[in-house]
Amino acid sequence: MAGAVERAHMQHPDFRAGNGKIFASLTEDEKRGMATLTPDQQAEFVRRAPSVFVPAAGAWGRSGCTMVVLANADAEVVGEAVTLAWQFACAKSPARQAAAGRPAVKRRLSSARITGRRATSSR
Repeated sequence: MAGAVERAHMQHPDFRAGNGKIFASLTEDEKRGMATLTPDQQAEFVRRAPSVFVPAAGAWGRSGCTMVVLANADAEVVGEAVTLAWQFACAKSPARQAAAGRPAVKRRLSSARITGRRATSSR
């Protein structure tokens, strides 16, 4: 995981990609971890290992933040989840949106949109 660093956030360790985005963390007591997955990845890990992976509460969980019960964890499957979380954190914004199931929308800006005026016909 090139560029990954360990830091602290809100009194507990976190792990950040080279761009500063948090992709994983540990609770203060280090009994649980968290990996920032896409919602689809989260669903797959919860399906594969429901005693290990649990969606975080609320909107964080709905967006893919996944709690990891370390006492029940297998190093290989947790390593896979953390690697995916790191890859997701490293991705550029349109790729992150596509991975999360929200395709990036590109709009052409016309001068009418910028100025708020309609184009007039030159006839």
